[in-house]
Amino acid sequence: MGMYRWLAILALSATSAHAAGDSIADAITHMYDFDFAGSHRILDQHIAAHPNDPLPYAFSASAYLFSELDRLGILESEFLVDDDQIAAKKKRLDPDPETRRRFLAAVAAVERRADVALKANPNDKDALFAMCVAQGVSTDYMAFVEKRQISSLSVARRSNGYAQRLLRLDPKFYDAYLTAGINEYLLGSLPFFVRWFVHFENIDGNKQKGIDRLQLVSRDGVYFRPFAKILLGIIALREKRPRDAQRLLAELSHEYPQNPLFRNELAKINARIASSGN
Repeated sequence: MGMYRWLAILALSATSAHAAGDSIADAITHMYDFDFAGSHRILDQHIAAHPNDPLPYAFSASAYLFSELDRLGILESEFLVDDDQIAAKKKRLDPDPETRRRFLAAVAAVERRADVALKANPNDKDALFAMCVAQGVSTDYMAFVEKRQISSLSVARRSNGYAQRLLRLDPKFYDAYLTAGINEYLLGSLPFFVRWFVHFENIDGNKQKGIDRLQLVSRDGVYFRPFAKILLGIIALREKRPRDAQRLLAELSHEYPQNPLFRNELAKINARIASSGN
């Protein structure tokens, strides 16, 4: 299936202002600035004050995942636009065992707390979103780090299921459209014979519909807004639209000046455009 399927695993690391307090908002800002230690410090304080809330554990798992993806160089554009690199089994990565342990512990903590909340109230939007994030980051880790792409499909499907439940409850929970949008785009990018065997709830496989949903999140999302821009930038690069990617990365570099990845990727695109004369 290649990169088209596994772009979906990037849609994992945030929530929305529907539930998040200022402390979680600050933690997510630190995460987008790649200050993972600062993000964990804020989240640990929030957890100490709200030990039964599943959301901060979901963001803690996200921070562990992103720090590992950054350490392994997975977030660089050369990797993200190369299907062969993502699917390659021979080039095994060397995950950090302590990060893996902490990541899995955070995911388990989300699941335990969200399960309690959903048993008490199946329409608990915060718990649904926390589970969406937890299943999403688990998909990321399995597919990108462990290279178990096929096995991660069932987990990705569960993440989409929680997002769909959330959108039925609250169509204005804009951040949840990111998961739906990227799944639309990815399924629409697959060959028909593959698409026949891949089914996600309420997903038609319409690429333009997927892009439209990502653009909605890039305008109206809260914590997924920057990530929607990242995904739209990746799509632009894959579809040979470097100037669109340049614009999105310029916005991200301005909004998150401490993030070296945004600056480096923007410099690469600037150099590519300059050398091509386009």
